Amino acid sequence: MREDEARVASLDPEHELAVEDPSRSEYIGAAPSSTARRMTLNMGPQHPSTHGVLRVVLELDGETIISARPEIGFLHTGIEKEFEVKKYAQGTTLTDRVDYLSNLNNNLCYALAVERLLTLEVPPKAQYMRVMLCELQRVSSHLVWLGTHALDIGAMSVYFYCMREREEILKIFEMFSGQRMMTSYIRIGGLALEPPRGWERRVRAVIERLAAGIDEYYNLLANNPIWCNRTKGVGGLPLDLMFDLGVTGPFLRAAGIKRDARKDNPFSSYHHFDFEIPTRTGNDVYSRFEVRMEEMRQSVKIVRQAADGMPEGAWKADAPHVVLPDREKMKTQMESLIYHFKIVTEGFRVPAGTVYQTVESPRGELGYYIVSDGTAKPHRVYMRTPSFGNLQALGAMLEGVLIADSIAAMGSMDFVLGDVDR
Repeated sequence: MREDEARVASLDPEHELAVEDPSRSEYIGAAPSSTARRMTLNMGPQHPSTHGVLRVVLELDGETIISARPEIGFLHTGIEKEFEVKKYAQGTTLTDRVDYLSNLNNNLCYALAVERLLTLEVPPKAQYMRVMLCELQRVSSHLVWLGTHALDIGAMSVYFYCMREREEILKIFEMFSGQRMMTSYIRIGGLALEPPRGWERRVRAVIERLAAGIDEYYNLLANNPIWCNRTKGVGGLPLDLMFDLGVTGPFLRAAGIKRDARKDNPFSSYHHFDFEIPTRTGNDVYSRFEVRMEEMRQSVKIVRQAADGMPEGAWKADAPHVVLPDREKMKTQMESLIYHFKIVTEGFRVPAGTVYQTVESPRGELGYYIVSDGTAKPHRVYMRTPSFGNLQALGAMLEGVLIADSIAAMGSMDFVLGDVDR
């Protein structure tokens, strides 16, 4: 007996019963019960891989996840309720803050919904500009996803490269709107401002840089053995369960389903553009990586077509009762001044009715359901946000995987918490 054990035994006569004796039967071939191995782990909201305010309650058996329960509701933006006290034009600033990595797509969806209620026709130039900017936004969003997703798994260099390219896209947004993120550039009836001089040269330079960069980042990861081991065969989900839970976007397309609102229900002149909807059949983290990389290539293709075929003409609708007049006209024409005053102070009335409009955001199908009671403020606005729908699948996706793989699986979903708890 070791000296410390002897010393304790001299103080406690019964200590010998507590000293581990390999010859005793309970220590031979004994294994802890299954319940003794289980523990509950709170992952997030402080965990880096949750990217914000998501809390996931994990029940573990060793390092295997038995169940995962995502708990949302920590952001509390209350945006849907806020719409009811804002005039329609003011609602645009709220849409910027839903999915803050894809604000232009939210601007567009909201504007299209209100324009349908108003039966307002938007000029072709404004439609092409909307498509071009939304596709740049898609690339920007996917770059954030790729950089942070790779960083979660341990690939640090890709993060710096992605942020470098995204910075150039944000400079384009700043050139158009004066803002880097919350642009509010797509407005009801067209655009907030006339496209700036020199935009075409800047946009072409950025997309040529992106075209080369996307291939470089793909080659850095696609055949990397560590990346492949961490992503292939991880995070699968049965297809019927995806449909039941409302999964959309790259998450669904990586399981072989070619579903995209830009093709299924074309909006804002998307039917004029030649592009493909990438799909894969692996239904795992690696397949979602491949789908998003190909989506960025297709977005660059769309932006190039928009720049080449940009129509001439007006950049906002001829609807003085809805669209603010030019600043110069407001200063020189009494009628324009009156319209400006009434729109700003009273807003504009929207015919009573309901509308549901969908667009394809970087995360999946985004929908706005608006109920108008004929006043200048919406009676009800409801958003069908893709991150909320996709996050419902998290519990089923993590069941039975290792806790180390949960980081890669969660990252492949590309959720934005503003898009979830709005």
